[in-house]
Amino acid sequence: MLGSAISNRFRAAIRRFSKATDGNVAVIFTLAILPIFAFVGAAVDYTRANNARSAMQAALDSTALMLSKDLTMGSITAAQIPSKAQTYFNSLYTNKDGQGASVSATYTTPTANTAATILLSGSGHIKTYFLQVAGYSSTLNFGGSTTTTWGNVKMRVALALDNTGSMAQDGKITALRNAVAGTGGLIDQLSALSKNNGDVYISVIPFAKVVNVGSSNSGQNWIDWTDWLNPPTTQPNNGSTQASLPMNWHAVGPGAKCPWTNSNGGFTCNTTPTSTSNASYIPSSGTYSGYICPSVDYNSHTRYNGCWVSTPAGTGVFCTGSSSCSCPKNSSGNNVTGCSCTTTGGVTSCSGNLYTHDWTQPGPLDLVHNLGQPRVSAVVGWTNNKWTSTNQLPTVQNNWLLASTNPIGNWTGCITDRTQPNDATGVLPNTSDVTTLFPANEYYENSSYYCSNSASPQLGPIIPLSYNWSALKTAVNAMQPTGGTDQSVGLAWAWQSLLVGGPLNAPAEDSNTTYNRVIIILSDGLNTEDRWPDYGDGSSQASGNPIDARQTLQCQNLQAARDANGAPMYTIYAIQVNTSTPSDPTSTVLQNCASSPDKFYMLTSSTQILTTFNTIGTALSKLRLAK
Repeated sequence: MLGSAISNRFRAAIRRFSKATDGNVAVIFTLAILPIFAFVGAAVDYTRANNARSAMQAALDSTALMLSKDLTMGSITAAQIPSKAQTYFNSLYTNKDGQGASVSATYTTPTANTAATILLSGSGHIKTYFLQVAGYSSTLNFGGSTTTTWGNVKMRVALALDNTGSMAQDGKITALRNAVAGTGGLIDQLSALSKNNGDVYISVIPFAKVVNVGSSNSGQNWIDWTDWLNPPTTQPNNGSTQASLPMNWHAVGPGAKCPWTNSNGGFTCNTTPTSTSNASYIPSSGTYSGYICPSVDYNSHTRYNGCWVSTPAGTGVFCTGSSSCSCPKNSSGNNVTGCSCTTTGGVTSCSGNLYTHDWTQPGPLDLVHNLGQPRVSAVVGWTNNKWTSTNQLPTVQNNWLLASTNPIGNWTGCITDRTQPNDATGVLPNTSDVTTLFPANEYYENSSYYCSNSASPQLGPIIPLSYNWSALKTAVNAMQPTGGTDQSVGLAWAWQSLLVGGPLNAPAEDSNTTYNRVIIILSDGLNTEDRWPDYGDGSSQASGNPIDARQTLQCQNLQAARDANGAPMYTIYAIQVNTSTPSDPTSTVLQNCASSPDKFYMLTSSTQILTTFNTIGTALSKLRLAK
């Protein structure tokens, strides 16, 4: 209704205007229509010019990025920038109104304090339709510019590479070496992105059940020596495999049978502190008479680094109140000399020669020896050297006051998973919180100290972030398959290698620079063992996949990490090499660890390792070291 009324009134006004005979009305209308026409025409021309300028700016921006990529990849030289800029611009600038468009390029070389830049300037014009009718210029000029700074985005890539024994099968380790360190491999691809030292860094993390940080780090304060120094009966988090002291412990001395077997403790006895020769009975003569030296642990595949010594403490009752109380046996199968047991009213009591058993790592009261290493507070016996039904818990602490029989300087460099919950975090080590430190380990399996320089094969040491391309290639080409699988420890150290202030001394980051932090993890199998023997035996995991559960949490924490701008801090690629027959199932933990589904690769042939790393290298190249 309202619209109809307005329309009627407008038509009436037009009829009145057409019948008007006063000359001033027509004159006024004529004079008014000309500036109105000019303003409308100008708006049209300026809109066309603005559209042409916007299109030019977009073309300039794209051209600058393409030039940066070409220069980064080495596809062009600095001298070719101007001609290449014009070629790219001509193909990108398609506005039909813009005429005479041209572009100039200025390349500024980098200095010690400034990055290289490419400055693009464009200019052009349009022909005016209305302004020239109104007596103004027949053209409108426009222009634009853009600057790209080469090198303002830098790349740091951590390679967590499976070096476990199964990598020897189907040519996998050879294919991996070629894919990473061969001609045209990943190191070559990434090093080509670097125009200045530090533009690109790479770290290499070979892993098995442990990683090797190198024995030269034995003096670092980020190492947790608890496991390495303690006897097997004082190992944390061992669950059902935790060894215990026998109730006749204080009667065990020279000539007695070794009180442990693989089935009741996970280890046996050796002849000397550093020997791997088995001893069924405690030595009764020589330098190490009375030394009870545990062998490699059958459950955790680690060596212990000390012995219990048997120090005479007189005679007396060493256990009472249990039918299991008994004398230790000698090599003839009889009770050791001087030991006997009686049973009265169903209560057995045994007495004989008594011994204390300090562990041969310095105790808290030693203020003389091995001052550069931690003290050991391990529990080594019962109060009054006697087990009773009411004194079943050993509480006597180590009091060894002599030099260590195996000081921490003999450690070969193995590091295992951190204490939970920090096995799944990237928190930096803090000496006030032992759970943030990295536990030293002596990984020993198949008669080999896997991290030792003399081991053959050796689990290669970690290479922190570096742009020494030849050294990185040498490290990769030296990788040998050995040991069991714990992907989590490799992933943990890949993470640590990217952290400034961490144990691997990652180079400082510039707050004015953007960093692409990338982790690539490759494994050819499923997790089978880690620091906790209850979690896996080296062949398979325990029920419920506890190793995967810890790694799942670790991956979630990695993915949740954010940079100062709120963007994901890490890009994670995960590769499973599955050449087994029958094939292993897809590793869910690896698949979900990748930053996105397209960054998980399931390979069924060794030959695919090379193509996969080439694909990842190409993807990383496209991150463009430019703004």
